[in-house]
Amino acid sequence: MIRVGHGYDVHRFGPGDHVWLGGVRIEHDQGLVAHSDGDVLIHALSDALLGAAALGDIGGLFPDTSDEWAGLAGHRMLQLVRAALDEAGFVPCQCDMTIVAQAPRIAPHVGAMRARIADGLGLATGCVNVKATTTERLGPIGRKEGIAAHAVATIAPR
Repeated sequence: MIRVGHGYDVHRFGPGDHVWLGGVRIEHDQGLVAHSDGDVLIHALSDALLGAAALGDIGGLFPDTSDEWAGLAGHRMLQLVRAALDEAGFVPCQCDMTIVAQAPRIAPHVGAMRARIADGLGLATGCVNVKATTTERLGPIGRKEGIAAHAVATIAPR
């Protein structure tokens, strides 16, 4: 039986010169404020995968109150989530994600994000979709105060 999960994450901008999205470093005039590397795309995807397996969420697995997870790279988080799925008897099948950002420009990095996520999950790149949209300058994201991401993932029993 195929199972489906949804994830969402958002982080505000703060000091820095780059952001991490989909495991890819993107130069930007600000960074994202977070306990980990702030990779909203991988955080949303991780929550979608964990939700599909009924394993809770990333806050339970990687609490931001623990120094153990400070600075955790999104790609490493994805590997740990994949290991939790394996232990629970599931394999990821497919994922579809949307980045919501007014800046930075996402399109030039989509291919690298798809490849990095596919690698972290042990999937073919054709099973990973990344797209981006803006909010047409509306709301906090439109005012360039942060970035959000949505993810849907399917998993199946091993």
